[in-house]
Amino acid sequence: MSSRRTNRRRRSVTEPTAQRGFPLLPSRLSRGSKATKTTDNTAAALLLAATVVAILWANSPWAQSYSTLLDTHLGFSFGAHHFEMTVKHLVNDALMTFFFFIVGLEVTREFTIGELTDRSRAAVPVVAAAAGLAIPAVVFLLFNPSGEDAHAWGVVISTDTAFLVGALAIIKPKFPARLRIFLLTLAVVDDVGALFAIAVFYSDSVQIGPLVVSVALIVALALVRYLPPGVRGPAYAVLGVALWIALYMAGIHPTLAGVAVALLIPVFTPERRPVERAVDQIRAFRQSPNSEYARAASRSLRESISINERLQTTVGPTVAFVILPLFALVNAGVRLDEQSLATALRSPLTWGIVAGLVIGKFVGITGATWFMRKTGFGVLAPGLTLRRIAGGAALSGIGFTISLFIVDIAISEPGRQDQARIGVLAASIIAFALGWAIFRITDWLSPPEQVGMTLLRPVDPERDHVRGPHDAPLTLVEYGDFECPFCSRATGAIDEVRAHFGDELRYVWRHFPLERAHPRAFNAARASEAAALQGRFFEMAHELFEHQDDLEWSDIYRYAVAAGCDIEQFDLDVRVHSTKVALRVQDDADDAEAMDLNATPTLFVNGKRLKGPWDAANLIRVLEEKRR
Repeated sequence: MSSRRTNRRRRSVTEPTAQRGFPLLPSRLSRGSKATKTTDNTAAALLLAATVVAILWANSPWAQSYSTLLDTHLGFSFGAHHFEMTVKHLVNDALMTFFFFIVGLEVTREFTIGELTDRSRAAVPVVAAAAGLAIPAVVFLLFNPSGEDAHAWGVVISTDTAFLVGALAIIKPKFPARLRIFLLTLAVVDDVGALFAIAVFYSDSVQIGPLVVSVALIVALALVRYLPPGVRGPAYAVLGVALWIALYMAGIHPTLAGVAVALLIPVFTPERRPVERAVDQIRAFRQSPNSEYARAASRSLRESISINERLQTTVGPTVAFVILPLFALVNAGVRLDEQSLATALRSPLTWGIVAGLVIGKFVGITGATWFMRKTGFGVLAPGLTLRRIAGGAALSGIGFTISLFIVDIAISEPGRQDQARIGVLAASIIAFALGWAIFRITDWLSPPEQVGMTLLRPVDPERDHVRGPHDAPLTLVEYGDFECPFCSRATGAIDEVRAHFGDELRYVWRHFPLERAHPRAFNAARASEAAALQGRFFEMAHELFEHQDDLEWSDIYRYAVAAGCDIEQFDLDVRVHSTKVALRVQDDADDAEAMDLNATPTLFVNGKRLKGPWDAANLIRVLEEKRR
């Protein structure tokens, strides 16, 4: 699947050799499947449950056992060397490395092939996140301008992504998909800022020797991608552990080893050749099942997906369902007796945290979004309004995981730590209530519209490229491009679907060239429109899909001949009449932009957007349901 955002503008048309660029669009952040949402909600529920257990345990008659558990030492000896950590430090310094590793993987992906590659669309949440980091710190320092408490300003800068997503699912604002993408993009940048703050402001005095070793290990990690595929995984693991030890000895918070490793792991979108190789090997295994073919097919399937995404899939659930709940259990156990609450109510530290998270996040994110829209420096996705952003900004005041993490490393005195934890918990509750109120009120006053779920422009047989009877009861519209290896024409899926339904199906092709991912897609689309002027669109489309890896103009002219075009007229249309064919492609692309489409292929069944797989079997099932 090609998953890119286009930042379209009306363009001037030049010679066929000109290359034009579409910025990328997110894929991971935009995934809205039920499975993904269920996972997010379950993770948030476990985090909340662990928090409640920790608070009840710390305030129960068995509170001493809670403290004893956290202070229990675990370690190992090797010869004359001995290493040990308390349970609390084991969770915070060792296990939480995997949390920051996942954060780093997400950051790398979003900056490489995700939401943060689309500059105009990403500009708003990026700037809003920066303001959401700075303004809360300023608000906190207004309450704690000096002294030891001032060092705890980092507690208020970060939003808890897991609780943020869970809160959004609980509140259930209308059509939350676009807002969810905005908030997750903001959370990625927020995490980057928080990690930077930990590295720069919350590390101990640095030891030069281990630091030099750390730099050497980072260089070695950068070179792992050049090793044979079979040894890359073990190499990343061994060097990652060594980097954690080196940073620990250097006095830099060792959890940053997770970020460093993640940032150096390559990420890419699936490419056609590895996928086809995997298909060939699966076919061979089906015809002759044996262990050698099974291993080869399994290896090819793994290698067709970047190691970044494979690690997110394998490590992510452990982090969400085990490590983060353990972290909450270890860090959220604050005493809430009368004395501690009374002390917290009088504490500038507590009120600084509450004000920083609740007021600072809301003002910073909402104000920066308003500024970016007002000045034209950035744009919001269709369906997003400032009122919706305000609700999300309020929820961003839920600071938990990294907030409690920084409490532990920024504040040494246990009593003040409890005051800070009470502030984090109180701010999270207030932020949730404020976000809920804003969404309920704004959804009632001005209900939002769902974007992109209905086909914007009806099928026009005089204009669209149609196969099948015009009065067919079923219509399948596909937005795609000729360089996308997973469009239904490229995979042959549409041929199976058309063969199944015959004259009951009308198939329509529309252009959606994603040139950042597929740099020759727009020119190929122009060529197909030039062929269409001679009534040879589908013949030309067949040639273009058959030769997706060779779409230079010198190749395209050969395909025009093979498609039965008059080559002189074809040349005239792509050169002299180039504006006409280019604008025809651009019109389809503009429709896609208005519907906020973000991937190829995107399909509509009887005018309604298909959500889910687009393989032949699933398309036939969906169309059968429509027919019934």
